[in-house]
Amino acid sequence: MARAIKQIEDNIVNSIIGEGSEFKGEFNINGLLRIDGKFKGTIQTDGKVLIGKSGEAVTDIKARVVVVGGYVKGNIFAGERVIMLSTGKVTGNIITPSLIMEDGVIFEGNCIINKKEEIA
Repeated sequence: MARAIKQIEDNIVNSIIGEGSEFKGEFNINGLLRIDGKFKGTIQTDGKVLIGKSGEAVTDIKARVVVVGGYVKGNIFAGERVIMLSTGKVTGNIITPSLIMEDGVIFEGNCIINKKEEIA
């Protein structure tokens, strides 16, 4: 039951940076953050971060789940998993217990697969 509620919450967008928009700063949020524009700063959430196909983020991300369909320059720390879509590009390091990569991904960096307990 709790897992089903969490899955529903993962699909509710809490904040969005739309295509054509630019934002600089620090995001500390609950829930899902979707980036389709440009973002520079830091992101921390107990939820999900989604970088859309047109999204560009220069950031360190700390989240439960991170989905990359655009470009991320920085480190990703995910407590549950990172999903890199075929259009995704990451320049930086990834630390997560689970990593899913589609064909076509560009990844320049190091990846450490850790148990959930070891992710802070």
